[in-house]
Amino acid sequence: MTKFDKSILPSRHVTEGPARAPHRSYMYAMGLSEEEIHLPLVGVATCWNEAAPCNIALSRQAQSVKMGVKEAGGTPREFTTITVTDGIAMGHEGMRSSLASREAIADTVELTMRGHCYDALVGLAGCDKSLPGMMMAMVRLNVPSVFIYGGSILPGRYQGKDVTVQDVFEAVGRHQAGANSDEELRALEKVACPSAGACGGQFTANTMACVSEAVGLALPNSAGAPAPYESRDAYGTASGEAVMTLLEKNIRARDVVTLKSLENAARVVACTGGSTNAGLHLPAIAHEAGLEFFLDDVCQIFKDTPYFVDLKPGGQYVAKDLYEVGGVPVVMKELRKIGLIHEDCITATGRTMGEELDLIEREADGRVIYPAASPITKTGGVVGLKGNLAPQGAIVKVAGMSEEEQVFSGPARVFECEEDAFEAVKSRGYKEGEVIVIRNEGPAGGPGMREMLATTAALSGQGMGKKVALITDGRFSGATRGFCVGHVGPESAHGGPIALLQDGDVITINAITGELSVDLTDEELAERKAAWAGPRETIYASGALWKYAQLVGETYKGAVTHPGGKAERHVYMDI
Repeated sequence: MTKFDKSILPSRHVTEGPARAPHRSYMYAMGLSEEEIHLPLVGVATCWNEAAPCNIALSRQAQSVKMGVKEAGGTPREFTTITVTDGIAMGHEGMRSSLASREAIADTVELTMRGHCYDALVGLAGCDKSLPGMMMAMVRLNVPSVFIYGGSILPGRYQGKDVTVQDVFEAVGRHQAGANSDEELRALEKVACPSAGACGGQFTANTMACVSEAVGLALPNSAGAPAPYESRDAYGTASGEAVMTLLEKNIRARDVVTLKSLENAARVVACTGGSTNAGLHLPAIAHEAGLEFFLDDVCQIFKDTPYFVDLKPGGQYVAKDLYEVGGVPVVMKELRKIGLIHEDCITATGRTMGEELDLIEREADGRVIYPAASPITKTGGVVGLKGNLAPQGAIVKVAGMSEEEQVFSGPARVFECEEDAFEAVKSRGYKEGEVIVIRNEGPAGGPGMREMLATTAALSGQGMGKKVALITDGRFSGATRGFCVGHVGPESAHGGPIALLQDGDVITINAITGELSVDLTDEELAERKAAWAGPRETIYASGALWKYAQLVGETYKGAVTHPGGKAERHVYMDI
């Protein structure tokens, strides 16, 4: 077992020397031995709570991580942070808490690590924002770090088919249209989510779980196994052991998270038809390292990456299916074959990505993972857009859409918030061929940049998903399908062009050329800007969401709330 020199580790401030006798007395009170006190202290952070199935297994999984840390010569110290789960928060005011929770998770993990002087970090997360939040904390602190995903939910079965929570959201739309009964809806809701774990499609949680592997913070293939599988315990133990190896070699989070590894991660998002939210979270993770990797940069990667992994919502399969055919390592091996992977990036194993991929014997199965040389489509499942309606960019998921479906032009139908749009959809207060515009839902203007899954799922459920388009300065769920453009920047509250739109303005969305424009001249837009009454007032005049709205930056930079790695004046590990 490695003998660690505590004199160079942060935990020396709470365990070493006569002055720390009071601190050590607290540790004895918790049952630690003298030997354990003088070993490296490793934070084991989870987002465990009883809010949703994504997080419910994390406390149990943390125990296997702690065993791995102990076996490798460390003393694990478990702590928890919050999670806001989008499936529960969706479609009401609670969704405003979701993106803000990402910052709260990063902040609270940072504060816990700093306050108790832990030397390394293993982070477990299950639901959408908790994954980037945990990874942001790792990169911000720049400690030896290993990320581990809580795992996906098993698919439900209904009328002989696999179903996910996305099917339930869409069934609400069918129910509103009179296409299914109360009893059918009730029967579906009872079987759609049969286990612990995060949503099974390539929605935000699984997308960011794939990112954790691709960027190098998670052990290869650790993202894939569903939450109920006992194999997750083995990944937990291995992650605990791995973080001790990283501590021994002094391999820190920013040695792993580099521009090259972020590009690898963006490739995996694109080729799996991942969530548009990756366009928000990758820039935010980069920001913690002092790197500039903005929405434009992410979308540039998306543009020349083929889409070859057939996952829901655009495709047929779920995370469990991907795991069973070899998972992210096989996907990255395919990307390597067409020269789209940086192989020299270091990973959580201490080896390079190229060395890890050399160990992978499995090949693309041709059903879930197509060969990259003969993809489903030649460009990525996620596309960036720009134009006079989105000077700072916007993003759209096109996985599973034909080329004809990726071009849409029509008159605007403008709504001032999601509730208004949802009510109009419910009552069919819109027309085929229109572009539904939902504004005042950006990070500052919302506040909180809500996801619009209730509205988009209702459209799909009504059979109108391909007959209208939707644009917003808010976000979409990874489960959203249809021609839905999010992250329009600048946001309405900042006086972006989306704030100036009126009913009937003709909007063009072209995901093939990357255009998002409105048929107005610069002069017409300038006249409307001069007459603009300013941002809409919200009901959040105090509290956490008020504070978030004051601090949050532009969407294209990741909607971050502090100056990031570039502004640092010290390194936590070296204090």
